[in-house]
Amino acid sequence: MGGIINAIDDQTLHDLARQVGLALTRQGLMLASAESCTGGWLGQIVTSIPGSSAWYESGFITYTANAKQKMLGISTKTLKEYGEVSEQIAREMAHGVVARSGAQISVSITGIAGPGGGTTKKPVGMVCFAWEIKDNHMRSETRHFSGDREAIRQQSVAVAMQGLIALLRDTDYSVA
Repeated sequence: MGGIINAIDDQTLHDLARQVGLALTRQGLMLASAESCTGGWLGQIVTSIPGSSAWYESGFITYTANAKQKMLGISTKTLKEYGEVSEQIAREMAHGVVARSGAQISVSITGIAGPGGGTTKKPVGMVCFAWEIKDNHMRSETRHFSGDREAIRQQSVAVAMQGLIALLRDTDYSVA
């Protein structure tokens, strides 16, 4: 999944959510999400799809480090070593969601949507993702998006859903 996604419209996000729902339904899986910089946008998009309660279990909005620790079990050591916006934190978020929900698959998003908050090492537009299927099959990646705050957040939601579709396509996992 390389490259930068250009402007995404709501219809594209809804189409991706429908694809996620179909893939989850085919494999008999429930999804839960952990969002930071997107503030629940992924959860809003997937729950706008009629029937999504058959495949979307819950969403955690963990905007602060404290919320990530309390709600998802993110370790203080990882936070100190890598910072809130890192693949390591995204991985712990995805794992924490699976551990704290009834879902078998999770997605997490943490990043810097701007306009402030960026640094040379972690600029505005840097977003980290992780996807986990229960029993520790996990993927993660970091993307760098351009645009304003809304564009960065919108692109993040799209990439999170594209990652779910790819993980489900590449993994033969079904609930017994």
